[in-house]
Amino acid sequence: MDLTLLLPMFALLIVIGAVTGIIAGLLGVGGGIVLVPAFFYAFAQLGYHSDHIMQVAIGTSAATIVVTSIRSLRAHQKKGAVDGAILRAWAPFLVLGAIGGVLTASQLKSGALQAIFGVLAGIAGLYMAFGRPQWRLGRQMPGQPVAAIMAVVLAFCSTLMGIGGGTFGVPLMTLYNQPIHRAVATASGFGILISVPSLAGFLFFSIPDAPPFTIGAVNLAAFAVIIPMTLLTTPWGVRLAHAMNPAPLKRAFAIFLVLVAANMIRKVLGW
Repeated sequence: MDLTLLLPMFALLIVIGAVTGIIAGLLGVGGGIVLVPAFFYAFAQLGYHSDHIMQVAIGTSAATIVVTSIRSLRAHQKKGAVDGAILRAWAPFLVLGAIGGVLTASQLKSGALQAIFGVLAGIAGLYMAFGRPQWRLGRQMPGQPVAAIMAVVLAFCSTLMGIGGGTFGVPLMTLYNQPIHRAVATASGFGILISVPSLAGFLFFSIPDAPPFTIGAVNLAAFAVIIPMTLLTTPWGVRLAHAMNPAPLKRAFAIFLVLVAANMIRKVLGW
């Protein structure tokens, strides 16, 4: 292995992991929405320009979400905040949507996945910036078959973006009158149900010219560095959140997310 490539790679991953943990703790956003563009740009800067490098960014993000979602779900369960009824009703459809997402991702090139991430992340960023807590679609969570359709679409889109269940799941549940803490807790369960089948599928991808230590579409080096760094720095972000008002910071991050999404779309369009 060429140390001139490996050392910059590990240095970038350490920075990415540290920043991701702080943002997650400070703003309460899932790590995947940060990790995927960070992985993509890091791998590109290191000279990896495969037509399927976006799959590596997404697959590696899915691997980290498995660990962070399990940890988060256990913590929320201890506080009794997880809505088991929603989780059980949505579970099979979340898994189905995740499988569909992996199968779709296997057929797409990096540019198409960049465009999908850009559009969906842009929508998430705009909602984060301009959404209002009082907005409602209904007074309670929808029953079947609407819930099944929502779960499949949520998991399908999340898998194509390499994110967990929080980015779309939390706003969706709050729009149906679920308390924010219960929505966040239940969405951590969504993350497991989406990321586990996603990871299983991404491990069987074949990626030409992938970065070192990559199995399928999962970069083990990135996974090994990101997990301990996020575990280390997330509490720092939590302490910062209690020391200051995170609302303007969340709005600033939302604008940043929209700009990142727009830049991805710009690159796909060749502008």
